[in-house]
Amino acid sequence: MSQFTVGKDVLSYCSKCKLNLAHTIVSMKDDNNIAKVKCNTCKTIHAYKDPSKASAKKKVRRKSERSKAVPVADLWMEQLSQATEKSQVYKISEKFKVGDVIDHKKFGPGIVQEVVDDKINVIFRHEIKTLVHNK
Repeated sequence: MSQFTVGKDVLSYCSKCKLNLAHTIVSMKDDNNIAKVKCNTCKTIHAYKDPSKASAKKKVRRKSERSKAVPVADLWMEQLSQATEKSQVYKISEKFKVGDVIDHKKFGPGIVQEVVDDKINVIFRHEIKTLVHNK
């Protein structure tokens, strides 16, 4: 049985948001391949795009290759287990860097994945959120 089913969350590249974000699976091609996903941020439904291949140039895929999506919860657990720093309480006024572990009042513990100006992308247990910081 596949670990991916309709209704579960996965990471996918959102062509509207231009980021790797949490998406909900809307439909499957078969037991192992995701067909369509819905972005949890902008609510757009589009074809699943593997986040590890989204920024790379397109290449010819063979039928034997399968997309390898990583559930958000698994990625979160892996990143959290590798964290060595103590978690910090999230405040908009604080400045964060990639790898920081934060404790959000609503979303719980998360790991900063990316810093873009005054925003950070944080992976939480069930989704990836963009938060404001350093204000």
